[in-house]
Amino acid sequence: MNVQIEASWKQALAKEFIQPYFQSIIDRLKIEKQQQTPIYPPGSQIFNAFNLTPLDKVKVVIIGQDPYHGPKQAHGLSFSVQKGVAIPPSLMNIYKELADDIGMRTPTHGDLTTWAEQGVFLLNASLTVKAGEPMSHAKIGWADFTNAVIKTISEQKQHVVFLLWGKFAQEKRTLIDESKHLILRSVHPSPLSAYGGFFGCKHFSKTNEYLVSKGLDPINWIVS
Repeated sequence: MNVQIEASWKQALAKEFIQPYFQSIIDRLKIEKQQQTPIYPPGSQIFNAFNLTPLDKVKVVIIGQDPYHGPKQAHGLSFSVQKGVAIPPSLMNIYKELADDIGMRTPTHGDLTTWAEQGVFLLNASLTVKAGEPMSHAKIGWADFTNAVIKTISEQKQHVVFLLWGKFAQEKRTLIDESKHLILRSVHPSPLSAYGGFFGCKHFSKTNEYLVSKGLDPINWIVS
């Protein structure tokens, strides 16, 4: 199967691409495309997180649940939106915590590409969604794939920081070898829960402290 994805990921995940569940995902997306069902993100950006952050560059993993389902929002990076689109509430709360944690000024956009290019792997558990229908592709096979991705990172890497925000992300903890990696947990940055422990978690400075302690370069979290 000719999946358009960065070479190191293509090699590491080769067994997944030949699994029946992955063919089922492809078939489902083809059918919906034929039916002219709008799908986000666009096909060329479904694997954007992988293409911007090769496996050997991964330092941090931030797990989201579902791509944004509004026009021009999703571009293949969890919590991130394309420039020119209003910053979503959860991302605005992430920015508020960054301001408190490291003194970052509030950015004017929600594009986190600069994080991805530094090794922050922004993974959604589902890589696609129907327009206007959150979680519409949550059960078409993507969870099998992204769980395999998390396990691959855990097995093939060392000293990666996993930021697990909210119950859904924290359920992925069983896929991660905590003897090799750091897991930081909090409630989700959604306005519904952020005041219950996300604000004040200082995950961004804690991440950098850990990376530096392992001889790795810290992340420049400032979004400009």
